[in-house]
Amino acid sequence: MDSPLEQSLEQYFGYKVFKRGQKDIIESVLAGRDVFGILPTGTGKSLCYQLPAKLLDGLTIVVTPLVSLMMDQVKQLQAMHYKGAAAINSFVDREERNRIYGQLKRLDLLYVSPELLQQPQAMQYLSNVKIALLVIDEAHCISQWGHEFRTDYMKLGEVARNLGNPQILALSATATDAAVEETIQILDRPNMERHIHPMDRENIALAVEHVKNDEEKFSIMSDWLKENLGPTIIYFSSRSACEDVAQRLIGCFPNQSIAFYHGGMEQTDRILVQQQFMNKQLDLICCTSAFGMGINKSDVRLVMHYHFPSDIESFIQEIGRAGRDGMQSLSVLLYSDQDIHLQLRLIESELPEQSMVFHAVRLLESLERSGRDEIGTGPEYWNLFQTTETQWRFLYYQFEKHGMIKDNRIMIKKAHVKEAATKIAEHVSSRLQFKKAKLGSMLDWLNEEKCLRVALYDYLQPTCTIPEINCCSHCGLDLDMFRHPEETARETVPHSWKEHLRYVLFNGFQEYKQP
Repeated sequence: MDSPLEQSLEQYFGYKVFKRGQKDIIESVLAGRDVFGILPTGTGKSLCYQLPAKLLDGLTIVVTPLVSLMMDQVKQLQAMHYKGAAAINSFVDREERNRIYGQLKRLDLLYVSPELLQQPQAMQYLSNVKIALLVIDEAHCISQWGHEFRTDYMKLGEVARNLGNPQILALSATATDAAVEETIQILDRPNMERHIHPMDRENIALAVEHVKNDEEKFSIMSDWLKENLGPTIIYFSSRSACEDVAQRLIGCFPNQSIAFYHGGMEQTDRILVQQQFMNKQLDLICCTSAFGMGINKSDVRLVMHYHFPSDIESFIQEIGRAGRDGMQSLSVLLYSDQDIHLQLRLIESELPEQSMVFHAVRLLESLERSGRDEIGTGPEYWNLFQTTETQWRFLYYQFEKHGMIKDNRIMIKKAHVKEAATKIAEHVSSRLQFKKAKLGSMLDWLNEEKCLRVALYDYLQPTCTIPEINCCSHCGLDLDMFRHPEETARETVPHSWKEHLRYVLFNGFQEYKQP
């Protein structure tokens, strides 16, 4: 006989059994413990809070990084007749936002961004509601984005205290031991129970192709895309390259639906492209890392990297968008030496130069002396301090941390300015070294001569599952299993992994499920 938990699973979601790792995490949550859970991409992390939200007394708040992600989650829940879920984001107008705030006590789930939890109005409403669970979805963002780009992630421990210290569930698909420990420290939950499950996905075959330049990349990529494989994602580290290659592919493949997606686009355009991809109106997306996080599209068969990412965790996150239905899928990374310089430039552009730190401190002092004490994070301040948006967000958070800014007011007279500026400059240097070390680990993997799968997951966990076939381009990609038996009997099987790869790409993937 099914346990009460399995009965609730079927009642609310229509599933009879849990996937690996889900039940352990949910049982710990229902027992009242703080939990850090890691499950592989595509294995149903969302259920780990969606089911408890139905069973716990009070509101479950889900902190998630992207507007498109929370909208997609709410849409899926509504399609499953899961009532009591809502999201507050920049697309929600004032009237609708006030309506949601008025219904908080009747909701099970509320999706928000970390930035929204810094708004006094939001905290005022939430402080009057019983919070059963605070969920940090995609928790690796705290470590990955919190220091520079999304500094409000670093304030979630304070947010939890202001909400009355509710139970916390942090979820991710990839995180090093160091990232887990840092996240637990930032959330200020030292006794957090860890449920760390293997992160490898044996149904994703790995291939790395070394090339001379971008033209060779495009040639190889076009050759592989001559047949419509179904949903495909191609990742770029450059917005301009993302757009340019997308336009070239549209010219080469007029019968395929192709679009691009990056953070520089209008939010409405990004959401439109995402929905078209989800609804099978697009075959291929050229995108930056802004696309794909938490997207529940099960039938992506190919993830290509035109540029490699700056760290292994991001790479595993991105290839994990393939094969979420368990069928055999493929990751192909095109690597040229010149891409290293692109990644170094991106890393350096995220952080202010040390001279910027001292210049900004002097400017703060000057503003305070002139009687102008209000300060914010908007574009006028990036321009005033001669920084990029990311650099200013980094500086602003550091100035808050060291008491030089409080509640959007300059408080530099009360701070130990010289000491604080020196500490911030030292932190800049430390972060730069840390990010370059991450890049170095990625480069080591790209130049690995042994099994790519073992080397990739060795960075994150003690062991990984090696598939009998279709492991990686170093072990050999024997793709005969995708052919119909009668075709295998008639034809000569190619022996090199590239020939096998070409065969599968040109003839289409046949259905494959993990045993």
